[in-house]
Amino acid sequence: MDPLVATFVILALAVVGFMTNRLPLVVVALFVPVALWATGVLTLDEALGGFSDPIVLFIATLFVLSDALDSTGITAWIGQWLERRASLGRAGLLALMVGVAALLAAVISINGAVAALLPVAVVAAARAGIVPSRMLLPLAFAAGAGSLLTLTGTPVNIIVSEAAAEAGGREFGYFEFALVGIPLVLATAVLVVTLGDRLLPERVPEHLADTAADPRERVRSWRESYPAELDTGRLFTGGTGVVEVLIAPRSTLVGRKVSPGMTTRDEGLVVLAIRRGDGSSTGQGTEAPSGPMTIQPGDAVLVRGPWDALHRYTQSPDVIAVDSPRSLQRGVPLGRGWRRCLAVLVVTIVLLATGVVPPVIAGLLAAGALVLLRVVTVPQSFRAISWDTVVLIAALIPLSAAFVSSGAADAIADVVLRVTGGGSPHLALLVVCVLTIVLGQFISNVATVLVMAPVAVSFAQTLDVSVEPFMMALTVAGAAAFLTPIATPVNLMVLQPGGYRFGDYWRLGLPLAVVFLAAAVLYVPLVWPF
Repeated sequence: MDPLVATFVILALAVVGFMTNRLPLVVVALFVPVALWATGVLTLDEALGGFSDPIVLFIATLFVLSDALDSTGITAWIGQWLERRASLGRAGLLALMVGVAALLAAVISINGAVAALLPVAVVAAARAGIVPSRMLLPLAFAAGAGSLLTLTGTPVNIIVSEAAAEAGGREFGYFEFALVGIPLVLATAVLVVTLGDRLLPERVPEHLADTAADPRERVRSWRESYPAELDTGRLFTGGTGVVEVLIAPRSTLVGRKVSPGMTTRDEGLVVLAIRRGDGSSTGQGTEAPSGPMTIQPGDAVLVRGPWDALHRYTQSPDVIAVDSPRSLQRGVPLGRGWRRCLAVLVVTIVLLATGVVPPVIAGLLAAGALVLLRVVTVPQSFRAISWDTVVLIAALIPLSAAFVSSGAADAIADVVLRVTGGGSPHLALLVVCVLTIVLGQFISNVATVLVMAPVAVSFAQTLDVSVEPFMMALTVAGAAAFLTPIATPVNLMVLQPGGYRFGDYWRLGLPLAVVFLAAAVLYVPLVWPF
């Protein structure tokens, strides 16, 4: 098969696979390099070259840094600070939420920012008398805009920076994206505050966002179930916490006599309170009998101790954890290791901003430092990495290379330039951005940018202009994934908590996408001239 035809067929099949969602995204992505090799478009080394690309390793290290910020309670502290600002009213709270979401997305990730702020936004909206549907979609859109503030805000930024350098331009600086990101964050804030009430539905979802992992909320529910003295400030600290477990049906603990104040056999965890399946309880300060209770299947027990011991205890087949200790630990603001984590973050940003070392080296140093400083463990680091994202990027990088080697990128550029007359780089930029925005509503923005990057490079080379405005505009257009709930993970993340429907997204998303398109076509060339 002709390499040009094969490349377009493989792209079409991949897009259909992504859009229909019948197969896991990773399976669809892995089909691409295999198909490119099988059809002879790329050699075996070229087809698998994405898995050895420094970009992929750098992105993996960013997941470790993001997880460290989360597990040490830095994001929880930000969330609680934001929750206390519920008295600002709808406009003030919404504007503040947009700003915090954007800044958090720039530092950790889009998904991490929305995941951390989602339960906080629900609680803050309730306290301010706002339905979640007026708050959560702006939160997702703000995180998307915030990804344009730094190089590490999204994998797309790293990809286009590398592509610009490979095409004869230069890599973008760490904060250089903020030249377009700051105006777009401000524009997003203005749009959601002024148009949100009119364009967003007012719905109360059947199920609000789950806040059970919030230690304060958990202690409140425990006080209702266990008549014991439970103080949130003393129960949850950076080093220790509390979990509730249920006795498993075939547990070796069944038949043992346990009373509050005793410790577990292996981990040395302190038993705070016990609740029988019928609702009777024992615990410190309770009016119920405080003597030993013979453990039966289904009994609930509160145990307190170091977080590491709680993690080990809940892995035992003898008990079933009601809440994950890790999720509870993440809800403790400024927990153990937060100063060391913050120091590593600052040093990493300095290394990336100054360019003293390549980005991948800065990322590896950060991940290694977090492990050596005992902020995270090695197993935790591997669990933190979103392997779906890593494999998706690594598998689709060869498709981008195939677009160049097969001539597909040049073919698209030639057709568009013949239709448009081929005289205006602004018109070529408009075509690239429109195609990117449309495609990005149905497949991931990473996949979209990997496909469109060689096309944009071909436009720039054909018109004999700088590739930098094309690459930066591609980043902006890739971030404008606002029209459908399947465009990004964060759009899906807020779907159920906000009670949204498929058609709700484009109402606010369309004017916002137009703003992003205008910024990409008109503003970007002013800062990065052709």
